[in-house]
Amino acid sequence: MPLAKAYQTEGCYPMEKESKAERFVRVAEKRVQNVLNSIRSLSQLANKKVYQWDDAQLKAVFDAIETEMAHCKKNFEDPNARIFKFK
Repeated sequence: MPLAKAYQTEGCYPMEKESKAERFVRVAEKRVQNVLNSIRSLSQLANKKVYQWDDAQLKAVFDAIETEMAHCKKNFEDPNARIFKFK
């Protein structure tokens, strides 16, 4: 059983014993699953029997998602990318 699953089933988070790598796995698993669930929910908007959209709306949706994904990737490449500093 993965470490994160063991903590979830026991209902406790022993932060003092958890390494940074273990914490990353625990938190990332949950957050990635939330993102995937949101994307699946968004995909339901493709049902033309229920929804109507135009190309501009569709482009705006995917531009927003792609922009945020680019920011997320940049943060992993350069963790200081979003830190404000006076020049």
